[in-house]
Amino acid sequence: MATHRLDATSWHNTLGSHAPVLRCADGDTVVTGTIDAIGYDKDGVRRASPPNPVNGPIFIEGAEPGDSLRVEIIRMTPTRGTGWTNSVLASNVVDPDAVRRLPQPERVTWLIDREALTARLEAPPEGLENFVLPLAPMIGCFGVAPRHGGAISNATSAENGGNMDYRGFGPGTTVWFPVAVPGALFALGDCHAVQGDGEIVGTGIETTFEVEIRLHVERKRSITWPRGETATDIFTAGNARPLDQALQHATTEMLTWLTTDYGLSLTAASHLMGQVVRYDVGNVFDPAYTMVCRIAKKWLPVKP
Repeated sequence: MATHRLDATSWHNTLGSHAPVLRCADGDTVVTGTIDAIGYDKDGVRRASPPNPVNGPIFIEGAEPGDSLRVEIIRMTPTRGTGWTNSVLASNVVDPDAVRRLPQPERVTWLIDREALTARLEAPPEGLENFVLPLAPMIGCFGVAPRHGGAISNATSAENGGNMDYRGFGPGTTVWFPVAVPGALFALGDCHAVQGDGEIVGTGIETTFEVEIRLHVERKRSITWPRGETATDIFTAGNARPLDQALQHATTEMLTWLTTDYGLSLTAASHLMGQVVRYDVGNVFDPAYTMVCRIAKKWLPVKP
């Protein structure tokens, strides 16, 4: 198993069947430096245009339609001392009457302390002078190429992943994507230093990272929607609009996971999910919303 360094010189604004910039074997590790959501690199130089330019794609040898690509997020190291966010809530997350009260949005700067691993506003408004956040790195946009040789904008998400903006996609998390084309064609970008649930100002703290991932092919493991696992939980992600449809996709994928991998009947899985499921909100700003269905591992039966 090898480790590859991907120093990107071109970026894509879609996840799709683009020519691969790197080929690696099943089980290889990739280290790459990302640019931010509007295309600025770690030195503040603009390298690409929005939305959410991604590094890649990476061709994983042996990956074929019907397989799953397992992505282990090993490390995310901040590479810039600043990040940015929008300044006010997005209009679609408040009542219509409240929209008129919101000020005009601005792009504001956050200062990132890469030694203390904290972030704070450069010019905090009154009341937030002592507002300092611990970094909680996450990958906002990543996934594989969709089926039929198509491409999906990085402004949105679908079965193949995309701009899900779920804060659980950070170091220590393993994520599975459904492979729809030979090689899977994996790409990633749009990393955040911190973000609340929903990305409700339309951004996280957008900045740049060096990201280390490991890529595995799980052959003949057919899934429909992205899945994930942390030290304490398993989860599934559904991407759609309206929000209830995203929830339905995530719930159905979890039901399938419990019945196929854990040997539960539909009735047993329903009892389990009905009492211990937790739902997390991913993105509620972009064209497709993201809902996450999560179960603590302590409730899971031993796999047969």
